[in-house]
Amino acid sequence: MKTIVVCSGGLDSVTLAYKVAAEHKLHSLISFDYGQRHKKELDFAARTARDLGVKHHIVDLTPVGALLTGSSLTSDDIDVPDGHYAEETMRVTVVPNRNAIMLAVAFGAAASAGADAVAAAVHGGDHFIYPDCRPDFIKSFQAMQDHALEGVKDVKLYTPFVNVSKADIALEAGRLGVPVDLTWSCYKGGETHCGRCGTCVERREALELARVKDPTVYVDRDYWKQARAEHRARQLAAHVPASASASAPGNAAE
Repeated sequence: MKTIVVCSGGLDSVTLAYKVAAEHKLHSLISFDYGQRHKKELDFAARTARDLGVKHHIVDLTPVGALLTGSSLTSDDIDVPDGHYAEETMRVTVVPNRNAIMLAVAFGAAASAGADAVAAAVHGGDHFIYPDCRPDFIKSFQAMQDHALEGVKDVKLYTPFVNVSKADIALEAGRLGVPVDLTWSCYKGGETHCGRCGTCVERREALELARVKDPTVYVDRDYWKQARAEHRARQLAAHVPASASASAPGNAAE
């Protein structure tokens, strides 16, 4: 299956590129400049393409990205939140319709190149935040493309991670020998990974759970432990009945 991989340069999409190269036929990588906060990730995607011996295409969507406001990934005046990835605060990182736009371009490129599939690294941990990472979206997008390319080219959307966790992807990275430190996840785009933003925390936690060595340099390498503990505490508190909370010691009116 000749496949084009949508590659941001992050752990998920780079692992997917290595998986396709090992199990299918990797045609090329395609990345997108949509006016994101930093372009650093694109350098890592380019490095991956060189290492895997395939072409790398960067599509300039900056005029489109300028219209997709309201996200901390496209607006410098909205801070990237720190903390655990599974938090309501991460919704500020949603870029409206981003995956639908990118995939539509990638499918056109695949049809023109005679490729059989477009691969995207959406995964189960993204479902609660990003609507265009959910299984229903994947199924509907495929149906739409079947109509759009009817009689032109049969192109499939390959999303092997859509129902698995980030830790499962980290396991796959270890199995495939992915150079973890040559991927970029941090939303802040500093000299090194910050270790505190949602994606850094998610990355650190996943690699630890998978027991995959992570030589990546982080400004705050161990913050993920605090973020996870605080997240679990909030989850626990949310499940405590109101009556129990009201009768707990220290809750009497003073």
